[in-house]
Amino acid sequence: MTLRTPLRIPGITEIPPSAPGMRIGLFGGSFNPMHEGHRLVMEETLRRLDLHALWVLVTPGNPLKDNTGLPSLESRVRAARAFVTDPRVRVTGFEAQRGFSYSWQTIEFLTTTLPDRRFVWIMGADSLADFHRWQRWRDMATRVPIAVYVRPGASRRALASRAAATFDYAQIDETDATLLAQCRAPAWIYLQGRQSGLSSSAIRASRSAP
Repeated sequence: MTLRTPLRIPGITEIPPSAPGMRIGLFGGSFNPMHEGHRLVMEETLRRLDLHALWVLVTPGNPLKDNTGLPSLESRVRAARAFVTDPRVRVTGFEAQRGFSYSWQTIEFLTTTLPDRRFVWIMGADSLADFHRWQRWRDMATRVPIAVYVRPGASRRALASRAAATFDYAQIDETDATLLAQCRAPAWIYLQGRQSGLSSSAIRASRSAP
């Protein structure tokens, strides 16, 4: 198992509180910065998946991206918390405290230590398109249900992706979204709905422009 050096920051790297039976969405990313597009996904998935809570997992760094210049974990967690207004959304950097480098480690840990919670992994359509590049992506898909939210310009690539083809038999209808958290993995859903063209990279570029 590939691990980073654990990083413990009081008030930043703790696991959010929860209770047995809760339906909890897991929404991971660098969030550099968090923006209205992220808020839209959180609002839609909370409502349509009938979740009790949504945990925003601020990653120490995406292993598939260049993390040069990435702001500190603490600054990104605090900025995201300042941005979030829904009390059901909890922002945490707990992956750093455990030394996790990959999302499968997070899922394995949570489903093992909190087996009486119903976790759902949430990702954008652009992430599904590249999901086969994630380490142990098949294990992730067979461990927890996955909700994929539409992103502008990504639908065709996402639905024609290797991951979508591999688990085509496990896709459930959008009308059954409220049942996803109760489904036995593999199970995934593609959610159409409101879209935002915002991206963190575009926001960063606009901030650095003269």
